[in-house]
Amino acid sequence: MLEKFFQLKKNNTNVRTEIIAGITTFMTMAYILAVNPDILSKAGMDQGAVFTATALSAAIATMVMALVAKLPFALAPGMGLNAFFAFTVVLGMGHTWQFALTAVFIEGIIFILLTAFNIRELIIKAIPMNIKHAISVGIGLFIALIGFKNAGVVIDNQATLVGLGKVVDVHANAAPLVALITLVVTGALLARKVKGALLIGIFFGTILGIPFGLTHLPTSFELAPPSLSPIFFKFEWANILTIDMVLVLLTFLFVDMFDTVGTLIGVSSKANMLDKDGQIPRVKQALFADAIGTTVGAVLGTSTVTTYVESASGVGEGGRTGLTAATTGVLFLAALFFSPLFLMIPSAATAPTLILVGVMMFTPITKIDLTDFTESIPAFLTIVMMPFTFSIAEGIVFGMLSYVILKVLTGKYKDISIISYLLALLFVLKFFMD
Repeated sequence: MLEKFFQLKKNNTNVRTEIIAGITTFMTMAYILAVNPDILSKAGMDQGAVFTATALSAAIATMVMALVAKLPFALAPGMGLNAFFAFTVVLGMGHTWQFALTAVFIEGIIFILLTAFNIRELIIKAIPMNIKHAISVGIGLFIALIGFKNAGVVIDNQATLVGLGKVVDVHANAAPLVALITLVVTGALLARKVKGALLIGIFFGTILGIPFGLTHLPTSFELAPPSLSPIFFKFEWANILTIDMVLVLLTFLFVDMFDTVGTLIGVSSKANMLDKDGQIPRVKQALFADAIGTTVGAVLGTSTVTTYVESASGVGEGGRTGLTAATTGVLFLAALFFSPLFLMIPSAATAPTLILVGVMMFTPITKIDLTDFTESIPAFLTIVMMPFTFSIAEGIVFGMLSYVILKVLTGKYKDISIISYLLALLFVLKFFMD
């Protein structure tokens, strides 16, 4: 039944590979179950209820991706977007968290409409092939940076922006050393073509972290998930026609749209899932998963749900179909009842996976045309601006703007589609709104 529904043989995969890939994806993004409640609690929301909303919204959206789009991508409340929700909209602008949830809900409805009328699909089609490959490479650098930062190998540095952490000072922080040892072990497993290498590496890092105090073994289990009632369907309709609502809504829309588009393109490029025209299979259904997840997530009581770049870890393990996403979705449901088990995995254990996935995401660079500067410069800016701005969306902005400008200035304006011109105009307007 699984073979027929997900067409495993057609996609050169099998049940075992897909399940391992799904587990790997979950392990690399399970941190959201701890981080999202912590961030949104700063806005005054009930932390336990947000945990339940996070797990449920991730499970629902990921299962839609699995069963409708049949693609190996997982979704959950997005990092960055949750920080904007809590620290900008609520703590910065002084609005209630109910106001912010209302903005997220409206955003989800708008995304459903944009997807139904193929507008988001048109945006994906308008992105040139070289930039699509560059998005994959840029995401590779971006998630590798996240991995190094999560492990404490790379740290904030006032003089040079970033610097090397104390990688051998186990008394101050053992995480960098544990992460680097795990990185070497996992890399060796990959080089030896061991099945499930990334997942084995996460388990190895978790065990290695025990004597260093990084892995905190659960002492008890609460089998009943926290109630949703404090945050379920809590909207504030009184201020939906204000300027603040428009500004908040536009920010949510912009960041989520281009983060999702970038992730779908980048991971699909790495997995060789793009067709001959550079398009993602069943992309409309994939975008619906994102839109439905955001809408349902707002009802449950959490910030914007988006496609996770950590899906690349599952693709790196060979995941190619919706069975990978279905496995991840089931694990998010299981996390409701076994949260201590999943949350004990330290960042030092998952960070090496992100770094190695960065290596895997880098391979499409060989497909980029570096002989034509009107192609290579936009591709380069797309790649470097993602880690430099800590944003997939900003990388796309710089890549597309430079593409349109260079093509026009060199007389190659026929290479540019109408949608690309409109995107460039939108990006220019964004700079004035920031």
